[in-house]
Amino acid sequence: MKLDILAFGAHPDDIELGCGGTVAKEVANGKKVGIIDLTRGELGSRGTAETRDQEASDAAKILGIAVRENLGFADGFFVNDKTHQLEIIKMLRKYQPEVVLCNAVDDRHIDHGKGSKLVSDACFLSGLIKIETEFDGKAQDKWRPKQVYHYIQWKNLEPDFAVDVSDFIDTKMASVLAYKTQFYNPNSDEPQTPISSKNFTDSIKYRARDLGRLIGVEYAEGFTVERYVAVNSLFDLK
Repeated sequence: MKLDILAFGAHPDDIELGCGGTVAKEVANGKKVGIIDLTRGELGSRGTAETRDQEASDAAKILGIAVRENLGFADGFFVNDKTHQLEIIKMLRKYQPEVVLCNAVDDRHIDHGKGSKLVSDACFLSGLIKIETEFDGKAQDKWRPKQVYHYIQWKNLEPDFAVDVSDFIDTKMASVLAYKTQFYNPNSDEPQTPISSKNFTDSIKYRARDLGRLIGVEYAEGFTVERYVAVNSLFDLK
């Protein structure tokens, strides 16, 4: 299956939090979008790997994505090396996305920055013909995505561009809240974490609204780029 967009997240819920509105919008626009989670989030203080698996599946249905896979890397301990790069290269060559979305380049959680660089490096390496990979017993062709964009997460990094997600903010919120074990629940006996507070849940929407205000819409999601964004005309810019 060829995809238009392949979104990578170090943990299940990274994509929903960082670019769920954008993903939902592109799906509504007829694009085929897939998600690859690098880990099962097994080190999370709340819930279990098994509950995260179910929550990720529920979120995927809400977003309407075509496929979601989990590479099963070690939460907290995966590294940017040949072994991990090759696993991502196999996914890139399997789905041949035009656009890749990945973690923030710098963030509070150490896996986010690591995951960002790991996926970015694999996107480059995947285009090298002398790197040979197989999937399901068949040799894969080289493939390099046209664009790699990094969504913004915990830290308020300055975006290089923003996507209007005003019509999809409710879908984004529903996909985030599918992770019932992770976010605010006043009746939960689970440990408190930085993302389990009501303040954090509220911040998902008000941060998107503030970025939307800055670009003249209701809600937006921001991204950073690895190379300059090109347009054909000044009138392409909004």
